[in-house]
Amino acid sequence: MAENSPSDISLAQLQCQLDAARAELQQFTYIVSHDLRAPLRHINAYAQIMVEDWPDMPADMAAHLDTIRQSAQLLTRQLEGLTQLSRLGTQPVNLQSVNVSAMVRELVDALGAPVPTQVQTHSPAQPPTPTPSQVLWQLAADVPPVLADAALLRQLLAQVLDNALKFSSSRAPAQISLTWQMAPAQASASTGADPGAGAPACQITLSDNGVGFAPEQAKALFQVFGRLHPAREFEGLGLGLVQCRKIAESMGCAIAIAAEVNVGCRVTITLPLT
Repeated sequence: MAENSPSDISLAQLQCQLDAARAELQQFTYIVSHDLRAPLRHINAYAQIMVEDWPDMPADMAAHLDTIRQSAQLLTRQLEGLTQLSRLGTQPVNLQSVNVSAMVRELVDALGAPVPTQVQTHSPAQPPTPTPSQVLWQLAADVPPVLADAALLRQLLAQVLDNALKFSSSRAPAQISLTWQMAPAQASASTGADPGAGAPACQITLSDNGVGFAPEQAKALFQVFGRLHPAREFEGLGLGLVQCRKIAESMGCAIAIAAEVNVGCRVTITLPLT
């Protein structure tokens, strides 16, 4: 009987370590999803009972209870966000040809922006005509098909578009655009989606004219609960771009963000072509 080679033994050990890590992640996800949320529900419920049972409660005490409830609700949302983030790494990835232009148009329709919107599809050689709409969408209609998981890419693009709407909501008009270009050879080779170095790739950029941020703060946005603006100004948990980065990594592509204060933000996704 032939003995296993050192490389076979090493692969078996790595597989065991991977299985153990997955089991630990599943246990963590269960704890976050169930065990940690139950006490928060009790805190929120009993604070509400105190408010209902004591209608003439002093104003300062009512304010303290309201702070308790808001904090419990915030922590509940944070736990839900962490649960979703942890599950992203366990989803199977089904790479296929994706029409990004059509997907973005569908997402724009599904977002249902609360202000009048106009979608303009154009090629880079055909500039858009200005409109009086409060949100001016400028969407390239000729993005070449890319290799990606359709469901995951949809989730990534939806998050980026939602951020663009949120952080440009104070502009009149808000301007959100989708452009693309062929990726340089070095960027193309670094996506990792294709084992062939230098495989052709496409850089897709979503830009807005929102509040932006200082360029040196960009890395903080890819950290868990990373926020650059107060919650009272812009809602959110600080998990959206972390999820986008994890999705990009799972598909073997790259994502980068750049901005200027009061000028806007640009998110660039590099994906291999089909």
